[in-house]
Amino acid sequence: MSRIALTRPVSGSIARCELTHLRRQPIDLGRARAQHAAYEEALAALGCAVERLPEEPELPDAVFVEDTAVVLDELAVVTRPGAASRRGETAAVAAALAAHRPVAHAEVPATLDGGDVLRLGRTLFVGLGGRTNRAGVEALRALAAPLGYTVRAVPFKGCLHLKSAATVVAPDTVLLNPSWVAAAFFGRVALVEVDEAEPFAGNVLRLAGTVVMAAGAPRTRARLEARGVSVVAVDLSELAKAEGAVTCCSLVFEDPAPTATG
Repeated sequence: MSRIALTRPVSGSIARCELTHLRRQPIDLGRARAQHAAYEEALAALGCAVERLPEEPELPDAVFVEDTAVVLDELAVVTRPGAASRRGETAAVAAALAAHRPVAHAEVPATLDGGDVLRLGRTLFVGLGGRTNRAGVEALRALAAPLGYTVRAVPFKGCLHLKSAATVVAPDTVLLNPSWVAAAFFGRVALVEVDEAEPFAGNVLRLAGTVVMAAGAPRTRARLEARGVSVVAVDLSELAKAEGAVTCCSLVFEDPAPTATG
């Protein structure tokens, strides 16, 4: 079994990205692309086979490929992004995922962003914010519940996606910003709170027992390492200006198909 990381290059039009909670700042395109390349290298070093989709020059947010799908063990659910400008991103992702999974689609009136879906075991926590609506939660439930998943809606505030506020750092441990999402929604799991000075530190990507996190969160990193969590830090500071983070830039999933040789 191999681990796939689906990515897409930084679009030349990223300066026109959607913004909700941040003030627009100039983005250094060359530096953003270099940071993204280093991110892909980090994923590869942690055992991922990186599959890079072609650039979408006129889709500013296309690098944030996570929002276009929710990849379960049995099924890939192609989303209907909450920002209308992003809906053109999904076709290429659906085609790529079809090589690895059966594919289903969220349909009108659902809006659903992959960044709002946090998986913990067989439970899918779905954030209700500006990008995912209740119809989106129900669309995912209709597809995932027959496969044995529990789907729970989680309200949050102050950030773009649920996974801006909370992510998994171990099978039974969630890292979160309690100012943005209430710990009670996650039930009886261990919790690590981000340092107050690092509100965006709650977004990390767990791979093979290691978490990839933003380089600009040393205090939160220290909290994780004190609990025995292995951490790899990456600099995505330019993409952070577009409200991007560590999980946003890839779709990571296991592929049971044998690797072709020849």
